Amino acid sequence: MDKIWAPWRSKFIEIKKIKGCIFCVKRKKGADSLIVKKTAHSFAMLNLYPYNNGHIMVSPYRHVKDLKGLNDAELLDIIKLTSAMQALLEKKLKPHGFNIGINTGKVAGAGYKDHLHIHIVPRWKGDSNFMPVIAGTKVMPQALGELRKLLKS
Repeated sequence: MDKIWAPWRSKFIEIKKIKGCIFCVKRKKGADSLIVKKTAHSFAMLNLYPYNNGHIMVSPYRHVKDLKGLNDAELLDIIKLTSAMQALLEKKLKPHGFNIGINTGKVAGAGYKDHLHIHIVPRWKGDSNFMPVIAGTKVMPQALGELRKLLKS
């Protein structure tokens, strides 16, 4: 059996459970929170458990559960930030496509059902391989800190 060494992921084994809403907590923490960009009403941060390299979540500052809870300024701001993050990922990572989506409600797959967030997942031709199917494992090619530095540069 081949082994894939990813020692930087050892931090995930020892993660302390965050009390409260992850988006409300993370936006207040600063540089160590994996935030890529902040705007007037929203912020974008790297997903700590990414589906793919470069997986970003865009969220409003205000704790609302779905799009209906946003006012016009917040709605425009979050969509513009989502567009800007897609453009940034295109420039820095050069993916072949994206999955961009919003899950609202637990039955829709929302891991954090009470704070709206938009997922931006870069995709590359062939990024799905045998590892998730055979080994139940997704190999991430880049550390989150390294990725954040690239996107912030």
